[in-house]
Amino acid sequence: MITEDHKRRIMEAVDAAFETQLSFTQELVRHPSLRTREGSAQDLLHEAMASRGLEMDRWELDAGELATHPGGGAVTISYDGVTNVVGTYRPASERGRSLILNGHVDVVPEGPSESWSRSPWDAPIIDGWMYGRGAGDMKAGLAANLFAFDAVRAAGFEPAGRIHFQSVVEEECTGNGSLSALMRNYRADAVIIPEPEDDMLVRANVGVLWFKVRVTGNPTHPREMNSGFNAIDAAYTTMSALREVEEKWNADRGSHRYFENLDHPINFNFGSIAGGDWPSSVPAWCEFDVRAALYPGITAEAAWTELQECLAQLAGGEVPISAVATKTGFFSEGYVLEPGSEAEALLERTHRHVYGRELESFTTPGYLDGRVFSLYADTPALVYGPVSEAIHGFDERVSVESVRSITKSIALFIAEWCGIDERP
Repeated sequence: MITEDHKRRIMEAVDAAFETQLSFTQELVRHPSLRTREGSAQDLLHEAMASRGLEMDRWELDAGELATHPGGGAVTISYDGVTNVVGTYRPASERGRSLILNGHVDVVPEGPSESWSRSPWDAPIIDGWMYGRGAGDMKAGLAANLFAFDAVRAAGFEPAGRIHFQSVVEEECTGNGSLSALMRNYRADAVIIPEPEDDMLVRANVGVLWFKVRVTGNPTHPREMNSGFNAIDAAYTTMSALREVEEKWNADRGSHRYFENLDHPINFNFGSIAGGDWPSSVPAWCEFDVRAALYPGITAEAAWTELQECLAQLAGGEVPISAVATKTGFFSEGYVLEPGSEAEALLERTHRHVYGRELESFTTPGYLDGRVFSLYADTPALVYGPVSEAIHGFDERVSVESVRSITKSIALFIAEWCGIDERP
């Protein structure tokens, strides 16, 4: 039984170590853990987990193995040296419920550094905000997982349930990191993922497909443009056709629970484009990359089939267009966190105790690794984390006091979910 005195001791322990927690988070942000370059940040997290006496596991992702899973994302890079890190706490006598504390260490590219007001990798704290690429998404959450555990122990307790601390890669592009951990048989009774969610709980989120479309043309000299076929012009026609699918799916939002009141839940993003070989040649090719969202309950395969049909129809138009799509990353379905689980009820209580207000939930048109645990392990995945601004943008930042409160809430969750014993 967790008493009010237990809660007080745990929350005070978070406060006592909070400056150390911020310093560790800053150090983590200073490692530019871009895709395939996560190694030094994972080294830091491995060392931090090992120093806490956790049972350590580190492994390279296996693209071939991941390709056998229906939720695996397409792999277009080498996974040599691309590793997950998991630290496991095992109580002397396991009598409590088990828990996964998950977070991703990979970050999106910073973009032009001159567009930042300071270096993306410096991690200063200014007026209550920590800045830097990955500060919010989601290195503050990764650190909060560890320091919440520390607070329980510093308060004089040992959790009575098994806990897996997961630092995964590939969340920003395939979801293969968390999926690889699941396929390695890391499972638990509940999962917390402290993504930057403005002190709220994610109720539902979309699935995501990544793909590249290649449009081919017929090169000629510009003086004979009418006899050629401009692949770049045709690429824009192809984009327009995909926009029609996007609007069709958005018009159907009323049929999808939790998405009815969102203005535009399905977004197709054309993230990059390249084409042509010479300014004085009608371009023979154009390629563009797409990130497309889909509703929970729609399989990735069904959405992919409809997109393929859209592109195939272009070949029968008045001006035939050859547009071929290939998968390049995410091939993931969306999910809904069904209300009523014991885990959610407990999080509501810990949030109320720390914040003095009810826990709100919301639906996001973004991707989250919660789908891995929800869809493939039938495990409640609580995606719940601190207030942040400009994630994936310039001057990304996370609220310091929000991080403190989230850490307290997770610490109380650990104590009550796993149970505690007094330390000798």
